[in-house]
Amino acid sequence: MMLRSLKMLVGLVIILMLSPEMGVAQDADLPLETLEVVTVETSHRFEVEVASSDAQRAKGLMYREEMAEDHGMLFVFEAEGERYFWMKDTPLSLDIIFAAEDGLIVRIAERTTPFSEKIIPSRGDARFVLELLGGTAERLGISNGDKLVSPSILEAQ
Repeated sequence: MMLRSLKMLVGLVIILMLSPEMGVAQDADLPLETLEVVTVETSHRFEVEVASSDAQRAKGLMYREEMAEDHGMLFVFEAEGERYFWMKDTPLSLDIIFAAEDGLIVRIAERTTPFSEKIIPSRGDARFVLELLGGTAERLGISNGDKLVSPSILEAQ
């Protein structure tokens, strides 16, 4: 419990240290890949930026004012664990999709509130987190138990 709290605190400190001058467009330093969300009935493709370092994950989609409907960001962590996100300095409403090591979705926080400092927990172990525009999960019928598939996820398994 203490280690988890410490990790959360370190992550929040990193976020607070980032400045708004980091831009609102796609981050040219982040790799892009195609991610598929496989549902019971179909699959949906997204072009995602991959945030795999502490600094990349801390910055996330902060300061982004727009994003295409078929784009998002995939956060890749070294191991499964409780994940905590927030929307501080994020002007877009997002669906935050938490997935286990095998890519199965364990929780979806839908239509998060822009600029909110409220902590959004995974409520279970997650190794990957996918952020999409708010309302995307409902619009496409994405739900718990569906699967995320991408090169980064396959490589991490």
